[in-house]
Amino acid sequence: MSPLTCRSVSWALVALAVGMTRRNAEAAPRMTVNKDPNCGCCSGWVEHVRGAGFDTLVNEVNDLAPLKSRLSIPPSLASCHTAQVDGYVIEGHVPASAIRRLLSERPEATGLAVPGMPVGSPGMEVPGGPEETYDVFLFGPAGQKVYAKYQGTKELKVQH
Repeated sequence: MSPLTCRSVSWALVALAVGMTRRNAEAAPRMTVNKDPNCGCCSGWVEHVRGAGFDTLVNEVNDLAPLKSRLSIPPSLASCHTAQVDGYVIEGHVPASAIRRLLSERPEATGLAVPGMPVGSPGMEVPGGPEETYDVFLFGPAGQKVYAKYQGTKELKVQH
């Protein structure tokens, strides 16, 4: 291969790598997760979203109540950790696939929430144990509604 051809191939590979990096960054914006420093299930959820390609920044916070209040998370939807990604709030053990759908659809809302800590949800897995069926709520100033239904990390079809 001539030096000119090698240089052309090298530049093409660099351009391809830069393009792929930009696409990956666009596909998964940075997520900031606020969690109790002693909570193992929160760490499990962080690993779940990282495994799904989200770049995460974790803040260890002893008292999340002021943050939840500032972000307008209804007490009925509260859980053990609070995240923010691309202008949305993610409360609790929301599966990464629901977050990706939210970011793709961009509904007018504050965010998504899984209240409590359903067994089998991301970060709440029990090896060999049951997986509860639970709702993911879309919430905001207009109220809240079921956005998706899951069992473990598997989305279930909802009958309308």
